[in-house]
Amino acid sequence: MLTGHQTWTFDKQPVIQATATVVGPYEGKGPLAADFDIVHEDSILKQKSWEQAERMLLEEAAKLAIENAKLTKEDVQFFVGGDLMNQIISATFSARTLGIPYIGVFGACSTSMESLAIAAMIVNSGGAKYVLAGTCSHNSSAEKQFRYPTEYGAQKPPTAQFTVTGAGAAVLAAEGSGPRVASATIGRIMDMGIKDPNNMGAAMAPAAVDTIQAHLKDTGRAPGDFDLIVTGDLAQVGHDIAGELLREHRVPIADTTFHDCGLMIYDRERQSVWAGGSGCACSAVVTYGHIMKKLQQGELKRVLVVATGALLSPLTSQQGESIPCIAHAVCLESGVI
Repeated sequence: MLTGHQTWTFDKQPVIQATATVVGPYEGKGPLAADFDIVHEDSILKQKSWEQAERMLLEEAAKLAIENAKLTKEDVQFFVGGDLMNQIISATFSARTLGIPYIGVFGACSTSMESLAIAAMIVNSGGAKYVLAGTCSHNSSAEKQFRYPTEYGAQKPPTAQFTVTGAGAAVLAAEGSGPRVASATIGRIMDMGIKDPNNMGAAMAPAAVDTIQAHLKDTGRAPGDFDLIVTGDLAQVGHDIAGELLREHRVPIADTTFHDCGLMIYDRERQSVWAGGSGCACSAVVTYGHIMKKLQQGELKRVLVVATGALLSPLTSQQGESIPCIAHAVCLESGVI
């Protein structure tokens, strides 16, 4: 059901029956390591390329999420997924392995909540009993495609971010127990003219703020109605800008409840991640690992996850185009409000 201008309210509240997260070694050294299901000791995963390794991450997360839901892949009607790579090859090749009917989506780093929102809409409408949503990213494949190969050793400015190596997947069900998807706000493209691919936090911050405001307006809720409002991967630069914009727009979000997945996944004091984390897997593994556990344990009751995405490509960047950005928000509830 459409609420307001751009928010879906799910009257049947699809259940997140199970999730799974798989990360690389650097993420396994961060403060959320205990909340991930699988931590790999090397980032190549015994594959021949970074892209093949990224694909393996998503395949592992998808298979484990289905297993955790006590289902088989034949029980799942649809797989909604995407990633950062050109032609979303990681999700597509993973779908080839899984053999589940596939809906490929691209929202850059917002793909985690874009895929979850679409999966929830399918389940809520009666279009399926079980739907898998998932996404992934890999530090080395992203650097190779969007900036410089890691082997090149290029220096980065302080505004740069560190792409998360990992994958997250969730199985949504029409009924059952567990955290529920209550609503989702589909974002608008925001473009403030920023062209620097090493300053994506600043480029994405206005999109995050726009979607947060839209969700609050459409639902009639206030920031205080949420235990946590978390953006996807603005990192320190973007998070600071988003906070300033929210204050300018008189949106009263407390610092204690407003966080960013790109700041949560790494310890910036000990790990060289510049402004913080980014990538499709950033919000995916933090949400499906850390946040999901807190919802299941009742420590959090209502969370708004606002995944952000910079919709640039090497082609548009080389042609001097600015960076269009988007943010999709999903409201998750523990079931006890």
